[in-house]
Amino acid sequence: MQPRPRNPYDELAALADPEPGSESGSEPGPGAAGGLTVLPLDLSSMHAGPEEDPWSPPDHRRPGKGRRARRGRRRRRSPFAALPRLAKLLFALVVCVGFLVLADRCAVMYAEKKARQALQDELHLAAAPEVDIHGFPFLTQVLDKRLERVDVTVPHVAADRISLAKVQASARDIKLTGDLPSDIRSAVIGDLHGRITLSFDDMNRELAASQLKFSRVSDDTVGADGRLTIAGQELRVRARAQVRLVGTSGLSTDIDGMSLDMPGVATYRPGRNRGLTLHRESAELISRDSARVKALLSVPAVVERLGVPKEDVAAALRDEKKLHELTGTPRFAEQLTRVNLVDVVADHPWLLSKIGIDPKLITGLLAMRPPELSDRLSFSYTLPREARMLRVRDVRVEKDGVVATVSGVELAVGKGRKGR
Repeated sequence: MQPRPRNPYDELAALADPEPGSESGSEPGPGAAGGLTVLPLDLSSMHAGPEEDPWSPPDHRRPGKGRRARRGRRRRRSPFAALPRLAKLLFALVVCVGFLVLADRCAVMYAEKKARQALQDELHLAAAPEVDIHGFPFLTQVLDKRLERVDVTVPHVAADRISLAKVQASARDIKLTGDLPSDIRSAVIGDLHGRITLSFDDMNRELAASQLKFSRVSDDTVGADGRLTIAGQELRVRARAQVRLVGTSGLSTDIDGMSLDMPGVATYRPGRNRGLTLHRESAELISRDSARVKALLSVPAVVERLGVPKEDVAAALRDEKKLHELTGTPRFAEQLTRVNLVDVVADHPWLLSKIGIDPKLITGLLAMRPPELSDRLSFSYTLPREARMLRVRDVRVEKDGVVATVSGVELAVGKGRKGR
């Protein structure tokens, strides 16, 4: 048993003056008055009573430390302890919804990946297409076996002589079949609309090895401008391609307005209204050269097409002064540029060298058939066998290329589709 702590107030009481009369036979001290007895002061009675707890030493620690300790204990409590019950329930609900949304989005990404692989195998594509599945939540759509909308974009699809820059399709109301959601075997697309784009950049690169540039002329016309090498010489070629639909499964072009220019010499136009006409520079050069102009005037077909009276031509061939009067005016050079020499050159091949034109070049141009030139500029596209259920509805020339719109209804795709 531990000894009781010593009370300091007891020591103070012991130091007090002794009580008068505490000893036998002693006289009252000078402090006594009126025969009253002065009792000694017992300080211990002020602090401890018979029924109170034993005295213990006071705690002299600073009260601030205790408060900080209690505050620290309060801080270590859970941050959710002070929240009302309703707030806790709402927080838990938000967390659960977040996990459900995350799971739904993960399922969408997985389905998009599987769809990309399936389309790549189905259409024999070099690269996987882009697939975007719309609608939320996705899992309920799968369980219901019906998707609201799926967008597909396929870049650079091979098509005859050129590649399609982009094929975009938006499918709606898609009914799924199979062991869902793990195995989707086939689908029926209720409605599909798409766009097929033939880029001018691809046409420039693939049709004429970057020597031609295609551009928009009108809503149904494509213009071509560039250079082609014919008979060893580089000529400037210009043409127009009329874009048209071929039934409901493709598009094609009709080349017209083609011309091949020999810079500073002549222009050749193949086709039904073919012709060979001199440029202004060469016409003026011929009109100033007596030998060349006499060679032209010696051919009756040229004189007839010039509309010059025969007697004036005969006089000019005999007299240099009259020849200069006939050919020295700007009007004669202008008339000479309008003369179609294609038949004249065919009947009088010697005339080319006489007027300063390379006969080999003109002979090569005249020997080339129009389809050979048109084939270099023509392009077409037909829907592949895998897309035979689609229909080409319209074709339009836009700023960056030729765009065809396609559509279809109740299209079956996948392993279980009909007709495979």
